[in-house]
Amino acid sequence: MITFENAFEHVLQHTLDLGDETVALLNSTGRVLSEDIKADRDFPPFNRSTKDGIVIAFSAIEKGITRFKVEGVLSAGMPQQKLSTHNNCLEIMTGAVLPEQADTIVMYEETEIKNGWASIIKTPKKGQNIHRQGTDEKKGAILLKKGTEITAAVIGVLASVGKKDVLVKTLPKICVVSTGNELVEIHETPLPHQIRKSNSLSLASALEKVKITPTLLHIADDKSIIEKELEQALSKFDVLMLSGGVSKGKFDFIPDALNNLGIEKVFHRVAQRPGKPFWFGVQKRKQKVVFSFPGNPVSTFANYHVYFLPWLKKSLSVENKKQSVILDEPIQPHPSLTLFAQVTTQLHEGKFIAKTLKGNGSGDLVSLALADGFIRVPQGDKEIPSGTILDFIEAS
Repeated sequence: MITFENAFEHVLQHTLDLGDETVALLNSTGRVLSEDIKADRDFPPFNRSTKDGIVIAFSAIEKGITRFKVEGVLSAGMPQQKLSTHNNCLEIMTGAVLPEQADTIVMYEETEIKNGWASIIKTPKKGQNIHRQGTDEKKGAILLKKGTEITAAVIGVLASVGKKDVLVKTLPKICVVSTGNELVEIHETPLPHQIRKSNSLSLASALEKVKITPTLLHIADDKSIIEKELEQALSKFDVLMLSGGVSKGKFDFIPDALNNLGIEKVFHRVAQRPGKPFWFGVQKRKQKVVFSFPGNPVSTFANYHVYFLPWLKKSLSVENKKQSVILDEPIQPHPSLTLFAQVTTQLHEGKFIAKTLKGNGSGDLVSLALADGFIRVPQGDKEIPSGTILDFIEAS
């Protein structure tokens, strides 16, 4: 059995690089950029108005002119116009191109317009209310770096530079495998000795949030069937994510089956709770990775967030940003195990506060649904006091 720290390091040492692919812009949300995005022109591309009002030549103000004849109206989308004389003005809308011979915009609130004439009631500053060409970014500047996660805001930037198609990191193909003769489909009425499948569906839902649609596979507790089914899955998928069959029971056949199929065991059993029986292995030659989680719901869910998500981020060259919370109450660590305690969180005076949830062990699905995530409690003998800052793993 190895420590959590060693297990985590081993997992991150076996990431996959599956290359790149091009996807349509509107299908790229949640993916990771595999190219730098550069400005194809200045941002903004022209001097533009930031207010609705009138546009004048400031030289008129310097000559004492405060009343101007309105010679037209400019709206966003119109080609650049020209102010014919500094004695006149143009009405201008937000986003419109600054006309030639003009250099100052006065808001409607600071003018009075009547019978085609505009009077200024507050002396303006030269050049006010203009968003100057190139002040945000110059043509050729890097707007988004490779490795950026694509959000709704990023979509807007990509659209603004004409990226109809986007180069992104290829996601791994994943098969979520459940095992156990006690499992039945969710639409079935279980017998007293049976339970409905839940772990595989929780994992599938979590994977959908990171834009991966897994294939679901259920295998009965039969050694020969398990080996045959896993062999087929390994031929089709980059990652196998298993739930169950890795403890020390007489029907926990997964470790032996994986070994027979040429999957090198990196470790089996971690000094942590929940999720101690976690098995992790790789097949380096064919770039296959196997996460074999314990079958209890909380164990599976915790290990997915603690290990798999950081592994995925590193595989996609995305920074794994650490989060922390402040402990709301004392907690007793385990002398030899790292604990991942379920917590709820709340924002109080600008700080995230975590309160532990009292569940009924690693099979308690209800407490899992109430948790915002897990805090990592390092092993030790002394009680950890309230107010201590601990690592937080958000659960989705």
